[in-house]
Amino acid sequence: MRRLDLSLAAGVTLAGETSLQVAASLFWPAGDAVPQTALVCLPGGNMNRAYYDLRAADGDTSFSFAEAMTARGFLVVTIDYLGLGGSSKPADCYALLPELLTAAAANAATQVLDGLRAGSLSAELPAIPALRSIGVGHSMGAMMTTLLQAATRLHAAVALLGFSTRGLPDYLPAPVRELSREQQRAQLPALARQLFVAQYPVIRSSGNGAEIYGSAKADPRGVAALKAATDCLLPVTAYLSMLPGNVAPEAEQIEVPVFLGLGTRDMAGPPHAIPAAFPKSLDVTLHLLPETGHSHFLFPTRARLYDRLAHWAHSVLA
Repeated sequence: MRRLDLSLAAGVTLAGETSLQVAASLFWPAGDAVPQTALVCLPGGNMNRAYYDLRAADGDTSFSFAEAMTARGFLVVTIDYLGLGGSSKPADCYALLPELLTAAAANAATQVLDGLRAGSLSAELPAIPALRSIGVGHSMGAMMTTLLQAATRLHAAVALLGFSTRGLPDYLPAPVRELSREQQRAQLPALARQLFVAQYPVIRSSGNGAEIYGSAKADPRGVAALKAATDCLLPVTAYLSMLPGNVAPEAEQIEVPVFLGLGTRDMAGPPHAIPAAFPKSLDVTLHLLPETGHSHFLFPTRARLYDRLAHWAHSVLA
C-alpha cells in the first residue's frame, strides 16, 4: 500500500480564522492495476482519520481498513474534520456546526476526487476519469456522511457503520428528551455548550472500554492501536449524533445504495429497524457482525466485514 498525505483548502470561512485547511490521506494498492472506485472515509466522534489505518505494535496490519480495502482493489481517502487531527483547529469549537464541517469535508473530498480524475494528485497514479466514490463513515462519521450525501450527492453509494438515526437518547438530559426534533436542532449549539463545557473536550474512558468496544472479544492489540486515533470531541456534532432522529430528514433524501454494517453488540439500537430510515434508496443492505461491538475493526469479524463491503461495493457499482 502507498500513501500520500494532503493539506487541502477547506473552502469555508469562520470569523477570526484564515486559510482553514483540511488534512487528508490517500492510500492506493501497490502494482500496476488502477482502481476505479475511491472509498471516502470520515471517522467517528473523538477519532481522527487514523481510525482507518490502525497499526498494531507487533506489525499486524489487519486492523487497518485502508490496508484491507486497498488490497481488495480500492483507493481509500481518509479525512480529518476541521478541529481534529491534522486539520486547522479554530479557537471556538462551538462554531464548528454540522453544516460547516459538512461543507469543509465535501470540499476536501471533491478536491481529491477531481485530482484523481485529472491525474494531478500523484505522479505515481494515472488519470482516472471514470473514477466513482463511495462515502464511508463510522458512528458520527456515518452521520456526517449522511449529511454530506444529502447536501451534495457526491457519492455513488454510501456505507454507514455503527450508526442509526435513533441517536443515544439515554445519554441526554431529561428536559432535552422532551423537546421536539425541530427544537433540538434549533437549540443545538446552546445544548452542546451545556453538556460539553470545555473547548475541545476529551472523553475519558471508564477503564474497561465496554461503552465503546461493546464486548470482551475486542483484540487488545487493536484497542492499543486505537489510542493513536483517539482525539478530542467536536461538541455540536457529537450532540447532534445523540439526538433521537438526529439526521432522519437527511437520511430520507438518500437515493443511492446504502450498506449498513453493525455489530450485534453495537450502540445503534435494534438493527433490523435501521433500513427503514432510507426509504428513497432502492438498495439497502444490512450486514450484522456477530459478537462485535461498536469499533468493528478491533474484532475478529473485521475480515468478514472487509470482504462483505468489498463485494457489496463491486456489485452495486457494476
